[in-house]
Amino acid sequence: MKHAIHGVHCAAATPVTADGKPDLALFSQHCRALLDEGCHGVAMLGTTGEANSFGLYDRMALVDAAIEHGIPANTLLPGTSAPSVSDTLSLTRHAVQAGAKGVVLLPPYYYKGVSDEGLFRFYARVIEGIGDDRLRVVLYHIPQVTQIPISHDLIDRLMAEFPGIVCGIKDSSGDLENMTALCQRFPDLGVLAGADPMMLPLLRVGGAGCITATSNLRADALRAVWDGWNDPTKSDEVGAAQARINDWRELTNAYVQLPTVKTMLARSRGDLGWLNLMPPLVELTKAEQQDVWAQMQQLDG
Repeated sequence: MKHAIHGVHCAAATPVTADGKPDLALFSQHCRALLDEGCHGVAMLGTTGEANSFGLYDRMALVDAAIEHGIPANTLLPGTSAPSVSDTLSLTRHAVQAGAKGVVLLPPYYYKGVSDEGLFRFYARVIEGIGDDRLRVVLYHIPQVTQIPISHDLIDRLMAEFPGIVCGIKDSSGDLENMTALCQRFPDLGVLAGADPMMLPLLRVGGAGCITATSNLRADALRAVWDGWNDPTKSDEVGAAQARINDWRELTNAYVQLPTVKTMLARSRGDLGWLNLMPPLVELTKAEQQDVWAQMQQLDG
């Protein structure tokens, strides 16, 4: 594969204790299970991981705990963005020194309507501040959340200025046309789908894989698509796996997505600790939980 970062990566959820601290042991167990179920890597501390609800030390502690519990550092792809350059530098430097595969960087997401020049300066100060050739950056395009799109011209400038370092983008816009255009304009950029149903069509136009939430639950099916998408003899297997992914993805959106994903994990991992969330998110109601679990049972059947 020509892309530095490619394959099936889980946008991993983060278990927390009742008092709002990361459950380091449970998280590490989850990372091990994800790799065993077929993920090439764990994209921790993103949107699904509630990253921006944790402080810097908690975010660093999650990286350290995963490695200490035997998760290979080069399978980790932590989100290390914060609105300030200094905090982003601290998180990114820690990830690089820990040996992470790369980092996922949102644009600075507080001020809206900022220019490409301003965004370039943010990314450049982070990359130059790290000053380490081991750094690999996956940009994170999720404009429906940040309200700050990452333009193609900005990507062009960053790749020219920092070749080999800016090597990928997670596109969570849901816009396959934009992802296709990225693949066509930047064949060396690893374009990763942020929505599970998008990985297969993206692979067909030169994409690099995915970073998705449903892989918390159905990494096996995503891996089946990855392994067989280009093999005509496996078309039926790939089609069945994609249908399974789509069904589980649809269920994650039955209610507010992150509480629903955690509710599903509570059942699939057999640990009700997964029901805990960080404010301002709140858990599903008891009736909603029971509905989700009943639908999971149907899907498993």
